Amino acid sequence: MKTIVITGTRKGIGNSLAEHYLAEGWQVAGCSRGESSIAHANYRHFALDVADESAITKMARALKSEFGSVNALLNNAGIASMNHALLTPGETVSRILNTNVLGTFLFCREMAKLMRRAKAGRIVNFTTVAHPLDLEGESIYAASKAAVESLTRILAREFAELGITVNAIGPTPIDTDLIRGVPSEKMDALIQRQAIRRKGTVSDVINAVDFYLRPESDFITGQVLYLGGVS
Repeated sequence: MKTIVITGTRKGIGNSLAEHYLAEGWQVAGCSRGESSIAHANYRHFALDVADESAITKMARALKSEFGSVNALLNNAGIASMNHALLTPGETVSRILNTNVLGTFLFCREMAKLMRRAKAGRIVNFTTVAHPLDLEGESIYAASKAAVESLTRILAREFAELGITVNAIGPTPIDTDLIRGVPSEKMDALIQRQAIRRKGTVSDVINAVDFYLRPESDFITGQVLYLGGVS
């Protein structure tokens, strides 16, 4: 049975991804700051902060002991804050960078160590269309995801000799807690900048992730795929 690690599985996209891959017959290891919201025989939950290095290395050791190796990693966990730069406190900046950048890096590092045992693996990081669209009020969130994209491209080169591909997906707005506080007029303006003018769905994300995970996608690495016709 293949094993996939998904961060941020308590709710939203991460929860849907976990349910999807469980239904597809994967062993899923998920994490969130709180307890599990998924009850399934093939689901293993870890309560942790993705920026906690010691907790992640402990999780990696547990996965190595239980499953031997990991086949795929989806770095879904992320946080955002919509504020003008002049109104953004340093504490918010640190929290976003720690979760989105440090957390992504730590999971890539530790799960790649488990993937190299099989000389194969898939890593999919999550970015955002807020970066290429240069969205006002999203300066730190967009900057954190720009860092994730750079990390994706460089790790793709570093991990290639291990048989591990590293790619990223940038969803358009999807109805989750991440965009709940965004005013409707701002959301409408954002959608008008897309080629396909609608909100994204979890199914759109799953379709793109499935593509990256396919065995036939072993020649695709270092790529960033924005949904909705954003470039």
